Amino acid sequence: MSWDLTGALRDLESSGLRRRLRVLDTADGTRVTCQDRALRNFASNDYLGLSGSGFLRDALATAVQEWGAGAGASRLVTGTSRAHAALEEALARFKGTEAALTFSSGHATALGTLPALVGRGDTILLDKLSHACLVDAARLSGATLRVFPHNHLGKLERLLQGAGGRVLIITESVFSMDGDCAPLREIVELKDRHGAWLLVDEAHAVGVLGPQGRGLAAALGLEGRIELQMGTLSKALGLSGGYLAAAQPVIDLLVNRARSFIYSTAPPPALAAAATQALAWTAGPRGDAARAQLHANLHRLASALAVEVPPAAILPVILGEEATALAAAEHLMQAGFLVPAIRYPTVARGSARLRVTLSAAHEAAEIDALASELRELIPAPRAGAGGH
Repeated sequence: MSWDLTGALRDLESSGLRRRLRVLDTADGTRVTCQDRALRNFASNDYLGLSGSGFLRDALATAVQEWGAGAGASRLVTGTSRAHAALEEALARFKGTEAALTFSSGHATALGTLPALVGRGDTILLDKLSHACLVDAARLSGATLRVFPHNHLGKLERLLQGAGGRVLIITESVFSMDGDCAPLREIVELKDRHGAWLLVDEAHAVGVLGPQGRGLAAALGLEGRIELQMGTLSKALGLSGGYLAAAQPVIDLLVNRARSFIYSTAPPPALAAAATQALAWTAGPRGDAARAQLHANLHRLASALAVEVPPAAILPVILGEEATALAAAEHLMQAGFLVPAIRYPTVARGSARLRVTLSAAHEAAEIDALASELRELIPAPRAGAGGH
């Protein structure tokens, strides 16, 4: 029997859901070149402008000279270096936990962690808008999966009352497509009351929120009450990779059970060494200054659009239909801005959007220019941040 892949692609095309890779000829901070067109980049998760900074370029280049280009094997064979260990020690201090473990990506972190800790007979309670990697990992674990409406504490409590086995609640601290925050304090109180554990993905909060950029958990003083703190090195920290910060027994178990850790070649030690420096930069005075600039930029754009200032660096503009969002993104590209159209299945049907992300490296003039284009493109009542 032949496989009709062209038919599947036609269906995606006709519904406005076909994706294509966009090749960038150059990428330098907030400026990129695509097909000989210079674009101002409002699509990146490089919230502090670190990825293109001279500081991080130099740190990575120096680390490559010291550690070489690759790890050579998985961490349990010959792939663990002092650079990996130093990064994990720094991450544990940063997140206020006993230990941490790094993975090749945030997706690999989720896929390794959840099946290692819960399984058949256990229950996962997952916020409906949690990232796809958390959904995939929850399904892979074999635990009973129950999804509660986004940030709906009443439904979460009812699910807790009927949950069996070990119970794990999963949420993001800052949600990647809407840019809003979880009611983290209330969720922690619920999980404590019902004897559950909590996994919080801080991917879009680390570097952006809290003292030293340690995330929403730190901003609320909750670090010591959250069992599993997940995050990434690929957003505000400017590199790539993921991590899980937790108590030492959790990390020890992951080393023995997390398949995405055990059976993957380790990330390059040079990457780990550079990430340790990026973490120190983020937690230090230069990170504080970059965060202040980022939040000033967020206020500037929100004020120009007459919308509520988002808590983090993501401002969604909800348009509804896929075709409308695609046309808006193309209009912005013609005007010199890279702002992606986000469509189903990344977001729910009927909620296609432009996802605008801000960086500390954006200049006032380019923020004002983007706001001018958005005001002409989108009716003011339909531009909003958070809570969608």
